[in-house]
Order: sequence, then structure tokens, then C-alpha cells
Amino acid sequence: MSERVVPESRRRRRRPTKQGTVLSEQVIVETALRLVGQHGADALTVRRLGAALGADPSALYRYFHSTDDLLLAVADELIGRAQQGWRPTGEWRGDLRELGLRVHASYQAHPQAAMLAAHRTTGRNNETRAVEAILGILRSAGFPDPEVVRIYHAFVDQALAFAALDSATLALPAAAQAADLQVWQRRYGRLDANTYPHIAATAGLLAEDMTLSGYPFALELLLDAAEARLPGAAAAGD
Repeated sequence: MSERVVPESRRRRRRPTKQGTVLSEQVIVETALRLVGQHGADALTVRRLGAALGADPSALYRYFHSTDDLLLAVADELIGRAQQGWRPTGEWRGDLRELGLRVHASYQAHPQAAMLAAHRTTGRNNETRAVEAILGILRSAGFPDPEVVRIYHAFVDQALAFAALDSATLALPAAAQAADLQVWQRRYGRLDANTYPHIAATAGLLAEDMTLSGYPFALELLLDAAEARLPGAAAAGD
């Protein structure tokens, strides 16, 4: 794509495509998500999107400046899906936990797209609402603004880093996923206890735990650390 996007007022396509689809930004983003899920990053091209939509590829310029602009819209869609149905309760730990797990789950539902989008900053509406919500939760909890920003940064980066890592695992062929997990049993589970006493002592636990995402536990550790930094937390613990 190139820098030929038209003004909002001129975007709407009045006639359906050959497949009966009325083009919109949302329809294009959902189609892009589906194609990337089926075919990986190579599917994110004007030609493939146009073919999937039954539209001339040039019609997509009415909605997006470039494929990168479309990728940012895909990233923002995943963030928006994470927020669907979420309402803050006023309990800051529970609200942050719920948001973090929702973001992680949203990316896991689309692992191929997550690998392309988890590291991007969109500046779009869904991301903006998420930033506002997280900052509001932390400020309402009583954290001073410098702490709010630092905790926000750590919280978001942790959620997205695990989303990208776990998505990369999910995007592997099934045989490769199984082979990676079997390493914990076939390699680490058989190491000599005299040479590797700590691995030998925990091998069974490792083989079980490494089949799961580390994110939920890591999130609890971050929330514990954040809570310890609340004003008055040290005095309350005495």
C-alpha cells in the first residue's frame, strides 16, 4: 500500500464487492485477522486481502495508508476484544488482574497476529481506552503519579511480552510444540543427580509446569510487588 488513503467522508463503498461484502475498516481488519491466522504474516498483502474480500486491491487505500497502518488496526482490534464486556469493580488488584489476563487471552486467540502486533503502539481508540483505564485504576488505588507510570509500564510490557512468547509457541507446528515439551522429560528428567542435583530434584515439577503459561503467576508477582509500593503499605505490615 502507499500513502493514498482518502478522507473519511469518501471512504464508504456503496456497492457490495463481488462476494456481496460492503467494505468497511472493521470488515477489512477482521478479514486480515482471519488470513493471518490461516497463512501467517505473508497473508497481510493488498493482493491477498483484495482477493479474500472480492474487491479490487486499490479499494483498500480508501481505509488504510499502508500495510503497516492496517497492522496497527489489527493490533488495536485485539486490544479492543480484550476489553469487551469488562467493567472495573473498584478493587485495583482484581481489576488489573482481569485486564492482564484478558489481554493475554485475546492475543492467544490469534497467535499469528499477536507475533506481528504485540510489540506495536497503535495510538488508536481501543489502545487509548486501555491506557486510560489502567492509569485510572492505579491512580484511584492511591499510587503517586510517578509510581503509576512505572507500574503501568511494567504491567503492560509484561502482559504483551508473555502474549508474544506464548503466541510464538502456539504458532509452532504441533509436532514442534510436542517436541519442545518432551525435552523436559527426555532430557532434563534423565540428567544425573550428582551433576545436576537441583534439576533432578525438581524435574517432575518442571515437566508439569512448563506445559503451562508462566503469565498468571508472573502477573501475581507483579501485583504483589506493586502492592508493597503503595503509600502506607510498609506501616500496615508492621
